[in-house]
Amino acid sequence: MIKVEHFTFNPLQENTYLLSNEKGKALIIDPGCYFTAEQETLQTHITQQNLTPIKLINTHCHLDHVFGNKWVAKTYQLELHLHKDEEKVFELAPAFGLTWGLSFDNYKGPLHFVQPGDDIYLVDDALTVLFTPGHSPGSISLYCKAQQFVISGDVLFFEGIGRTDLPSGNHQQLIKSIQEQLFTLPDDTIVYSGHGPATTIGHEKKHNPYITTY
Repeated sequence: MIKVEHFTFNPLQENTYLLSNEKGKALIIDPGCYFTAEQETLQTHITQQNLTPIKLINTHCHLDHVFGNKWVAKTYQLELHLHKDEEKVFELAPAFGLTWGLSFDNYKGPLHFVQPGDDIYLVDDALTVLFTPGHSPGSISLYCKAQQFVISGDVLFFEGIGRTDLPSGNHQQLIKSIQEQLFTLPDDTIVYSGHGPATTIGHEKKHNPYITTY
């Protein structure tokens, strides 16, 4: 069974997710730890819980979700998993960091590309890759059918959606992703977003002002 924990890091208040199981294995998703103190917070928690991270994943590669990639990869000897269409965004992230006054060194190791429908395993527990572009061209969400939750990155928030005014953003594509990939999930599915509090698919169908077809 998967335990979902999150840490809110960096000046953009990004949610970094740590998914672990009873066997002590863990996935690190969107490590946004920018400051040394944030890296220490995540590492201390992992150590105290006797966890062994086995995979590093980006839902998308905007700067606030990739600040900690290099540190996580080095600390836990991991390589990065992402969607192929996100590679260019990944490469440009440090340049965008400079425009925000947030310089950082990018991860430079091997890239492993996931496909829609792939299952990412935390030992016996599976997360299915959903292709949810719009906020970013290669955005993915990770759906756990067995426990009814989805890690949505910056696609869907509590009564909000991801911004589409950044380079390669596409509003119509984002709405389509939400309607066809997320809103088709059961209403009681918990949505763990890249920013802000958790919500549910059912709540967003009823109360999200940006989605008007439900």
